[in-house]
Amino acid sequence: MSNASYLLKRPKQRTSSVVFSSPHSGRNYPKSFVNQSVLDPLALRSSEDAFVDLLFEGVTDFGVPMISAVFPRAWVDLNRRCDEFDPALIEGMARGQLNPRVASGLGVVPRVVAGGRNIYSGKLTRDEVRSRIELFWKPYHGAVKTLLNEAHALYGQSILLDCHSMPREALASNGLRNVKRPEIVIGDRYGASADPSIVAQVESAFIAEGFLVTRNMPFAGAYIVEQYGRPAMRSHAIQIEIDRSLYMDEARIEPRSEFNDVREALLRAARRVVSIDADDVPLAAE
Repeated sequence: MSNASYLLKRPKQRTSSVVFSSPHSGRNYPKSFVNQSVLDPLALRSSEDAFVDLLFEGVTDFGVPMISAVFPRAWVDLNRRCDEFDPALIEGMARGQLNPRVASGLGVVPRVVAGGRNIYSGKLTRDEVRSRIELFWKPYHGAVKTLLNEAHALYGQSILLDCHSMPREALASNGLRNVKRPEIVIGDRYGASADPSIVAQVESAFIAEGFLVTRNMPFAGAYIVEQYGRPAMRSHAIQIEIDRSLYMDEARIEPRSEFNDVREALLRAARRVVSIDADDVPLAAE
């Protein structure tokens, strides 16, 4: 199932409350956007979580759905609030108190890509920004909410795994120069977005596959896990960040020869995660 904003893959039979999402792997760059940008197409892709959707697309074989973005993060960022507007980018918008993400150019419609490089030479109209939110941001989040509501109806809980990739250089720039850098970072907003026992099982699943795993450092989770993680309501959300250098050439944005091996290891870990509640009887069958 798909629309302009997302691709949704469903299993033949749902057997778990787990939902996978990949909001930053979209790679359908509108021609008008490419022409509008001062960057070349490769530079535009530098903020993209390239191939993350392909790494995890096999999870539907384990009885869980996966939703992934179609359009890129540089066009509209699905991991931001829909009102995180950047007055430095949008015409006629008053400059108020900005959070650090927006101030750095990473609002819901980004002003920059990785490395702080400007996407545009000028500003965008309010209508253009609102159109992207209406046509792309809102449908994606509407679909996520539907998937999580379905999980609650069947299992009495939902577990969202929000999948991303992190540049190798980002690990160095976040104070990890003198320690062994993690290959996977699990973000639960320091315990606020998921039950600790579930986070521990997710962490163990990746460690069992030989990945070096850390929690919340340097990425604790952004809007999606903050929005959908409500442990007290049995709604759990966990961000998964994967070191891009494990599976891709970051400069060329091309899969490395190790891509399939990494993919298989991630899928084995995903199968363990899905089994967290796969044996529970769906509530609808009781």
